[in-house]
Amino acid sequence: MIASILFVLLLGAASWLFARNIMRIRRNILLGRDVTINDRPGARWALMARVALGQSKMVVRPIAGFLHIIVYAGFVIVNIEVLEIIIDGIFGTHRVLSFLGGFYDFLIGSFEWLALGVWVACAIFLVRRNIMKLKRFVMKELDGWPRTDANLILCTEIALMTAFLVMNAADVTLQQQGAAHYTRAGAFPVSSFIASLTSFTSLSSGTLIAIERTCWWFHIIGILFFLNYLVVSKHLHILLAFPNVWYGSLRPKTEIVNMERITGEVKSMLDPSVQPPVPAARTVAGVEMQERFGAKDVFDLSWKQLMDGMTCTECGRCTSVCPANLTGKLLSPRKIMMDTRDRLEEVGKVIDAKGRWEDDGKSLHSRISEEELWACTTCNACTEACPVNIDPVGIIVDMRRYLVMEESRTRPALANMLTNVENNGAPWQMSQADRLKWTE
Repeated sequence: MIASILFVLLLGAASWLFARNIMRIRRNILLGRDVTINDRPGARWALMARVALGQSKMVVRPIAGFLHIIVYAGFVIVNIEVLEIIIDGIFGTHRVLSFLGGFYDFLIGSFEWLALGVWVACAIFLVRRNIMKLKRFVMKELDGWPRTDANLILCTEIALMTAFLVMNAADVTLQQQGAAHYTRAGAFPVSSFIASLTSFTSLSSGTLIAIERTCWWFHIIGILFFLNYLVVSKHLHILLAFPNVWYGSLRPKTEIVNMERITGEVKSMLDPSVQPPVPAARTVAGVEMQERFGAKDVFDLSWKQLMDGMTCTECGRCTSVCPANLTGKLLSPRKIMMDTRDRLEEVGKVIDAKGRWEDDGKSLHSRISEEELWACTTCNACTEACPVNIDPVGIIVDMRRYLVMEESRTRPALANMLTNVENNGAPWQMSQADRLKWTE
């Protein structure tokens, strides 16, 4: 009875903390500009099924893709077993779903093979990161907490799968011994082998029960810990990948979206009967924000762009195909997304502390340098490579727009090009009448 009460309190506290963190993340994402994204719902559902559920972009790199699918399937399917743990924890039962008979045997057997697969896959991922040191896992932006975060996640998953299999090994041995409360239920292909290797059969029932209960509590506490850890780590993509893909752009990836306000002003210039657009102010976190040309801070990005930042898995596939990065430029699309997320969280902490937004003297440009922004060729290789359809180029373009249109800061070659367009109607330093002389 005491164990059930303790379990209910633990489950309630973990669920409350998880819900609180989710609401904080939602609040932060909605600090961005409002955009309406609901066109072509059929295409969006199909894209989400293919990319987020089907992992179609992961398998472009077969080894990492295959291992990730194992971990992904294990995370989804093995955690069905958590339902039984929760029921058992609340009501003090043991393997309450065993009445399913042969189907239950199939489930437990499947869970065990998947748990073993997840264990092996995570071990290989640790080797790739820390021993083989693949280039995209040792880049500068991962120094410090990001690298620790990735390793902590992998080690936690290995620990959870180990506890699950050892728990089952003790359980099946107790079943074979005919211990009270441990009725025969389930098929244990992996844990039976573990039990034979570890000489569990020579242990007393009391010792085995202590091992089984310890692993049971470790497993469920670990899951509840991981549930709340993932919302403050790069593993948040487990929750956000599906909506992020659904709300992704269906336009051609190289299409640059025009600013509505500029488009409206051009139409007004061409047709005097069209009224010029009026800058729209909006209230965010208790402060009135004026509409900007481009993006100075997270408030000037759309909520979808902020969701992109929160969804980033830090896998580095974007950076590994970026031509600017490959030729030694400072730009790393992964860093752009990490900086956007970190700045958003920084703003959120100010709002949490003061109840409203108060300018802290920083912005996105405090984290992302002009050299990084102007190195981008807008080729969209990063967007194409991203497993969850994140778009770093959109953020880069909006930040460039702010530099050019509000700060009048740009590269000399680009300034000359803009001047030529204004004076000559073309990027070249020649009049329109001379543009075709090269054909003569």
